[in-house]
Amino acid sequence: MSNFTLHDLEKRVEMRAQESADVSYTRRLLDRGVAQCAKKLGEEAVEAVIAAISEERERVIGEAADVLYHLIVLLHARGITLDEVEAELGARTRQSGLDEKAARKSG
Repeated sequence: MSNFTLHDLEKRVEMRAQESADVSYTRRLLDRGVAQCAKKLGEEAVEAVIAAISEERERVIGEAADVLYHLIVLLHARGITLDEVEAELGARTRQSGLDEKAARKSG
């Protein structure tokens, strides 16, 4: 089992964002803007859903990795850190998921 974490991936994205678009897919995505990063995340999410329904386990794992990578690229493009996302998740643990969803609908 790998010790590689999402925070390691976030650091890798930050490093790759500093490189030339000639050698960095991450930089190329970022250069195309937030909308393109979001579109790519959406495409990868659809592929993950399809894989989850009809593909082998290894394919689902690969597609999940693609989704996480593209989410972190999008967060980077928006200037949002994993720490901020984790803080939001932590705040949500103070109430049940059903209560949290109900609060969003009425607020």
